[in-house]
Amino acid sequence: MSNSAPSSKLPRWVTSFGPQIIASLILGLILGLVAKYTGSTAEAPNALGETLSIIGSSYVSLLRAAVIPLIFFAVVASIANLSKVTNAARLAWQTLLWFAITALISVTIGMVLGLVFQPGANTGQDMPAEYSGRTGDWLAFLTGLIPENFLGLAANTKVVEGAASTSISFNVLQILVIAIAVGIAALKVGKAAEPFLNFSASILAIIQKVLWWIIRIAPIGTVGLIGNAVATYGWDTIGALGKFTVAIYVGLALVLFALYPVLVRAHGLSVKQYFSGVWPAVQLAFVSRSSIGTLPLTQRVTERNLGVPSGYASFAVPLGATTKMDGCAAIYPAISAIFVAQFFNIDLSLTDYLLIAMVSVLGSAATAGTTGAIVMLTLTLSTLGLPLAGVGLLLAVDPILDMGRTAVNVAGQALIPTIVAKREGILDLDLYNADRNGNPFAQEEAEESQILESSKA
Repeated sequence: MSNSAPSSKLPRWVTSFGPQIIASLILGLILGLVAKYTGSTAEAPNALGETLSIIGSSYVSLLRAAVIPLIFFAVVASIANLSKVTNAARLAWQTLLWFAITALISVTIGMVLGLVFQPGANTGQDMPAEYSGRTGDWLAFLTGLIPENFLGLAANTKVVEGAASTSISFNVLQILVIAIAVGIAALKVGKAAEPFLNFSASILAIIQKVLWWIIRIAPIGTVGLIGNAVATYGWDTIGALGKFTVAIYVGLALVLFALYPVLVRAHGLSVKQYFSGVWPAVQLAFVSRSSIGTLPLTQRVTERNLGVPSGYASFAVPLGATTKMDGCAAIYPAISAIFVAQFFNIDLSLTDYLLIAMVSVLGSAATAGTTGAIVMLTLTLSTLGLPLAGVGLLLAVDPILDMGRTAVNVAGQALIPTIVAKREGILDLDLYNADRNGNPFAQEEAEESQILESSKA
């Protein structure tokens, strides 16, 4: 007779990914405030502040480390699948078209809010004594597509007080170019390349499993990321540029909670299912402030939750991570350019507003090699002939703004492949409408449960 106690099961809301992230946000906020009010600063963090910083930066490093192999092998493997699809070129064209359409609507929203809120009027802010901004241009974009080495990596060495430190960076567009070239070459080689394509598919499956483990510990990383942000900057940084900050977040909210739902409904899809599907990636983007760092999870929810075929998603999502930025490249530069003009008492003409729209629609590609909302803003100001020194006025609140900008970017990067797939009749509607229960890892957890049960049998 067995006396084993009945197994107890935790409530679903405890084990679901979404509630865990929300709980981590709250815990991170509390720990960040504790660190800040116990003397932790950006220059001299205390023990708690340093711990939060290490946890957050380490988690982002884990995500970024997985990006290069994910993109390379996903694209190579998906090219083999796309070769069987007759409308691959049409999918690419539709993706770029909808990137431009949503960017144009978003920048229009930003310009209207800039005129309504008048964020640059009577701010009373002092201009920094020195500020050197980088501007993007199309030549930099074109040359940035050409890889400097096989992996698209770059090393930068700095010497500070006699100590040298080297940091490694990568260009996602260059990695895409390399992977596309290798994938097409493998197809052209034919039968001799089949072992390589099979190897790529096998490596991709392994990488995705490792990514699942990394992303599953996102709640721990969230505590460090949000806690470090609060301890370092504090919410009081919003106060000095309150009207500007409110205008940015109103614009981001309109894009995320008005524009995107309208597009979802216009294509006959459920708004609730879209948000429940994309929300894990949006949450991680908000705390990590990195579209590239969130890329693994964005691609996962786009495929597993929203039902976009992996062959198409593996192209569209990485491309969107560098060129689809409604937050950084539309809302933010539009309102910021108007802010700078108002601050310096410069009147903008109709031509100037048209230029803002043009730069926002096309400029994200021009800054893809250098990336970042600040770079996007310097490109906009340069095009309008506004003082680049105005960018320095906005740096104090940039970390706070970057959270919302990145969240909107990621939501758009998952939205466009979804509506394009729906328009082309390749969206898995059963998967899109499935009950997700807030967990983008249900399939993996079910598979591991089956393996455990089999091992016990």
